[in-house]
Amino acid sequence: MRLYGTLIYDRISRQWRVDCEPQVAMRIKRLFGKVGFSTQGTIILADTLETGRDLAWFLTRYAMRITDSDREYLESRETQHQTLVEDIGRILGGEYKASEVKLAVPLREYQALAVDLSRRTRGTLIADDVGVGKTADGIGLLAHSDARPALVVTLTHLPRQWKAEIDRFCPGLKTHILKSGQPYDFAKADLFDRSGFPDVVISNYHKLAGWAGEFAGKFRTVIFDEVQELRRHSSAKYRAADSIASSAVYRLGLSATPIHNYGGEMFNVMEVLRPGAMGSWEEFATEWCSGYADRTKATIKDPKAFGSYARESGLMLRRTRKDVGRELPDLTIVPHVIDADTSKLDEIATSAARLAKIILEQGGDAFGKMQAGGEFDWRLRQATGIAKAPYVADFVRLLVESGEPVLLYGWHREVYSLWAERLKDLEPVFFTGEETPKQKQASLDAFLSGKTKVLIMSLRAGAGIDGLQKVCRTVVNGELDWSPAVHEQGGGRAYRDGQLSPVVIYYLLSEEGSDPVIADILGIKRGQLDGIRDPNAELVIKSQADPERIKRLAEDYLKRYTKAA
Repeated sequence: MRLYGTLIYDRISRQWRVDCEPQVAMRIKRLFGKVGFSTQGTIILADTLETGRDLAWFLTRYAMRITDSDREYLESRETQHQTLVEDIGRILGGEYKASEVKLAVPLREYQALAVDLSRRTRGTLIADDVGVGKTADGIGLLAHSDARPALVVTLTHLPRQWKAEIDRFCPGLKTHILKSGQPYDFAKADLFDRSGFPDVVISNYHKLAGWAGEFAGKFRTVIFDEVQELRRHSSAKYRAADSIASSAVYRLGLSATPIHNYGGEMFNVMEVLRPGAMGSWEEFATEWCSGYADRTKATIKDPKAFGSYARESGLMLRRTRKDVGRELPDLTIVPHVIDADTSKLDEIATSAARLAKIILEQGGDAFGKMQAGGEFDWRLRQATGIAKAPYVADFVRLLVESGEPVLLYGWHREVYSLWAERLKDLEPVFFTGEETPKQKQASLDAFLSGKTKVLIMSLRAGAGIDGLQKVCRTVVNGELDWSPAVHEQGGGRAYRDGQLSPVVIYYLLSEEGSDPVIADILGIKRGQLDGIRDPNAELVIKSQADPERIKRLAEDYLKRYTKAA
């Protein structure tokens, strides 16, 4: 038999190494999209189940020298992949009957299916629509005794909500909310002895770093709620999450918006949930992205194709309300142009123009440009919010006077203050980054009870909150975030399961300041998010996320500033 090369498995690096004839190497590069066409010499492939199966198939056409032990291992990987694909296809095939999960509140069929998929794959991202019931999916996993003890990681304001939901679905489970970011003696709380170890520990992301060493090897399951918090691999909370999850049997990520900006963030998230499933970063970037010089800004070349791959591989489960037969009332999104006090923008004109010129200057100090970019973004967005504030407040007043409770989103404290002053007779309450958890809960209680009809919430502070849909059907975005995922999360507080009325989401836009450019950028980023989550959906804008958004903002500003001057 003719041999075309040598295939060796390196058990230390967990990589396959292929040395073969040039024409065979070209065939490998065509088959394995993760291998760049410019690759010379030995071809190196990360050991994934998918790669093992493809290599086994490739050897049936191009035989190579391989040791008996390596061949046996390769065949085992091939079998594992084939079995996994068949099981995923069966679970998602449409005729599958989900296993019964014994809970005080029964799961819906599609939620029980998510539990079965997460148990089979042992690492899954559930990206169902906001309000479909991802928390119940996670609790369904915790109901299995072999999934405990477990760690649930969520946003700062949500541990008590998770505890309440666990108590409702699984009242027999013992839960403990971490009280500090530094390890303390659980034994004194009668929690870490053999009989009293909690079934579920609940933490926020910020406490993880302090507990990483203490929690190593402690949990069979780790659930990351709002898993988009792990999209940046260089953060301390990411490293802690990765370390704690490394020994877990089951890993589950929950988020309707798993990426906020760039498609490459999906790799960072999945590396915690199912490490190595997509190969190395270089392989992932070569196969799916338009570049990988900056891991935080790599854009996916074909979001629809990647979304299909992630779903069919069981890496991600994504169901819309329509998919699960629980469609909500109509949703109307209204971009509404309002006036702005341009004098507020004039006050920063000189400093903003100076910063914009630094950003656009050819060459120069990269760090200085980065600092200028951050300051320019902050100054212009804040000034835009201040300029719009009186008109936003008046718009909200009209809605309230017509009988509508309003959920108002903003970002800058100075803008909140202006809204509060102009709406003080309506006694608005706040849920931003400034309040304690107790104060935030008091604000929610006041809004839910009808004591106030205006809840002012930070654009990035309300993820995961449930219950607002029972009293509110009107959402107003008084300021803009760069990411459409943030706005989707915000709208999802009202447009979710349990809403009985049509929902209207207003985007109040100024024709001056930062709004025109950000509104355009939001559409570009939406192409990344929707293509990955829903491969069958049409993209709002098919362009890639713009990695130079601040540069675009600076260019637009200087054009307006120069014209005005």
